[in-house]
Amino acid sequence: MVGFKLYSALDLVDIYYQLLMRACDVPLTAVSTPRGMLWEWLVMPQGLPNAPETFNRLVTQLFSPHRAYAQTYFDDIFVHSRAAHGKLDVENYVEHLRAVLECMCTNKL
Repeated sequence: MVGFKLYSALDLVDIYYQLLMRACDVPLTAVSTPRGMLWEWLVMPQGLPNAPETFNRLVTQLFSPHRAYAQTYFDDIFVHSRAAHGKLDVENYVEHLRAVLECMCTNKL
């Protein structure tokens, strides 16, 4: 992000809970309680061995159209801008941040 004047770091809180498990994988997450109840995760719980890779692959795909001004690192998204194409730093930054936030809303992140 060297040379960029404006930047933000967006932290996606409890992001794994926003990812639905495949129906065929739900039984693999089952936990039995001492009272005999069976609980199954419908969303991806934290701590699954492949959870970070799965999430990172998803976020990389979702934000690939925004690579020029948004980088992802696990549950963080870094948005950065500078003056270009006759626009001021702030104008580009607002445009880039809006595009990233719209992508997040569209994909329910």
